[in-house]
Amino acid sequence: MTIATAVLQPDSPALTAATPELREFVVFRTLGQDFCIDILCVREIRGWTKPSNLPHAPAFVEGVINLRGAIIPIVDLANRLGLTAIDEDERNVIIVTAIGERVTGLVVETVTDILSVPATDIQPVPDLSSDELRAVLRGLVVHQGRLLRLLDIAAILGTELAA
Repeated sequence: MTIATAVLQPDSPALTAATPELREFVVFRTLGQDFCIDILCVREIRGWTKPSNLPHAPAFVEGVINLRGAIIPIVDLANRLGLTAIDEDERNVIIVTAIGERVTGLVVETVTDILSVPATDIQPVPDLSSDELRAVLRGLVVHQGRLLRLLDIAAILGTELAA
């Protein structure tokens, strides 16, 4: 009697049906609210460095820093989301993001976790939300009793910063 064994390839329908696609996020806090972004957008997480001011920059741009020879803009994420700007503090963290060729630092209060979540656990943004909110949120994730707002970094940085 022979026993047949099947080797499942990563793209096999039997494998993908049995194991939902996992998404990884960097989870952080700013102004007492929990947010997350796709880990594929994150280049590095670094300690606070006071940025040099830029004249005529948008209000949410704190300035620029020199990151190993590259000058990158630093954005106060809370301010960019229409919240109160966070207080400058040495405990703040800069999440360096890369979207295509654009590298930007996001100032947040703290990074709390790296999280793997099944794609099926990402909930849509409620219809009652404003158009502005829906434009920057990709979804909502409930994890261990916390509501994480999944941000769309490309939409947040938008064309204002590109100019």
